[in-house]
Amino acid sequence: MSLSGPQLSAAELQAISAAARWYARLRSGSQTEQEQQAWHQWLAADLLHREAWTRMQQVGEQMAAVPGRLAAPTLRGASHSRREVLRGLVLVAAAGSLGALGWRSETAQNLLADYRTEVGERREVRLADGSSLLLNTDTSVNVRFDGQQRVLELLWGEILVNSVVDPLQRPLRVDTRYGQVLASGARFLVRSSAEGDQVAAMDQALQVSPSGAGAPLRLDAGRHLQLNAQGLGTVALNDVTLGAWRQGSIIAINRPLGELLADLSRYRRGVVRCDSRIADLKISGAFPIDNTDLALAALQSGFSLTINRYTPYWVTVSGA
Repeated sequence: MSLSGPQLSAAELQAISAAARWYARLRSGSQTEQEQQAWHQWLAADLLHREAWTRMQQVGEQMAAVPGRLAAPTLRGASHSRREVLRGLVLVAAAGSLGALGWRSETAQNLLADYRTEVGERREVRLADGSSLLLNTDTSVNVRFDGQQRVLELLWGEILVNSVVDPLQRPLRVDTRYGQVLASGARFLVRSSAEGDQVAAMDQALQVSPSGAGAPLRLDAGRHLQLNAQGLGTVALNDVTLGAWRQGSIIAINRPLGELLADLSRYRRGVVRCDSRIADLKISGAFPIDNTDLALAALQSGFSLTINRYTPYWVTVSGA
């Protein structure tokens, strides 16, 4: 979904997120002189910061006009966690008005996730139950554990889950935009994108359910499937290409160049364009994701391609 107004950039939303944290801190009444100085420095550092702060002040004015029973929890954080309060402030500021909150920004949700990685970053997280997550590049995850459930909400990106058997017999559930995965003591991969999700069982079976109509499916160890708005796809055997990012590589086996470059671009900021005339060229090899310039150089030398770098953030790949 998008906001009702013009779509905000990631930089604008990051500035709004920072402005929300400053706003909450300054309203607390317990800020120090050093924090006041730091806020002034942040405000002066970038025009986006000043614009974001103006939005946050407008949010305060709008909240002041709302009946206290509704507005006070957002402004003061009463009976709300700090993360929930900041999320509310950011969403209102990003939307531009209280009335626009019917349209939640997915980008804002990603920025405020419990755990997230930047482009090119991988991160391991240990959860309260002893399970662990390995987050791939540009990934956002929310965690909801309580006495009845263990839920991971994968907003975007890719995770490797090492789940443990729970003494309270709570299954571990991963929610994505297109379905759910249930596991207990299993190791598995889940990737979520706008086009669809991919689920891979590594060492034990999983239960995969589409979000719409359709019966759940048992996905045996060593197999993976795709799911999207149409439901569950065909089950296939895992191979060495699946999850190679854990060791810092993309492994390609007769893969179209256009697909490979699209995958490689997930690990670098900016745009990587492929000439449509060579997009179907079949590529095999291992390409590093921690140094995407080296990966591009390997493609250039190994497959007689031309790499044009107009800026560090705009690269095109064409035939020699």
